[in-house]
Amino acid sequence: MSEVLAFNRWSTAGIGVADEGLVRYICLEPRIVPKTGARYAGRRFHKSKVFIVERLINKLFIPGHKSKKHLRSSGHCTGKTSNAYGVVEKALKIIEQKTKENPVKVFVQALVNAAPREEIVTIEYGGARYPKAVECAPQRRIDIALRFFVQGSYDKSFKKKASVESCLANEIIAAYKLDPKSLAISKKNETERQADAAR
Repeated sequence: MSEVLAFNRWSTAGIGVADEGLVRYICLEPRIVPKTGARYAGRRFHKSKVFIVERLINKLFIPGHKSKKHLRSSGHCTGKTSNAYGVVEKALKIIEQKTKENPVKVFVQALVNAAPREEIVTIEYGGARYPKAVECAPQRRIDIALRFFVQGSYDKSFKKKASVESCLANEIIAAYKLDPKSLAISKKNETERQADAAR
């Protein structure tokens, strides 16, 4: 039986997840067309069984909030699957050209690098508020990293000459190399530094 390839181009065989805490939450079961149409919606924790590239496509629809407001976006964020699908496929092709490596492997390693281990919550004690460091749940770690990949690429392409595909590819490559130019890596470092100070 022939091997199923992601986008009918890239193999996921042999790709490992370096972080033991994320192994169960990064699904590497390849899909030729990564689109389930959210048939799993409403089933708790089921998104962790969805191919990780499809989760990136889904995140492009809803880049999330920034400072309690919807992040400014563009025509890419319309809920039109063919748009988001095309953006991610082109971004993976750019990653392959620039790194000469399997882009799915690069993306998975970038995700592991960008997933924060700790975050800050505010507790109220005696009328005063204090920051407290807490561990980040594995599924939330993936969600946060994906959100910052998308927000970083939309920020760099909104009303600018750069295309969102190249910006998304650059964001993932920077996270893969642990470069602070990546929004996800800089946010992770900042959050973990604050958590360290709040112990």
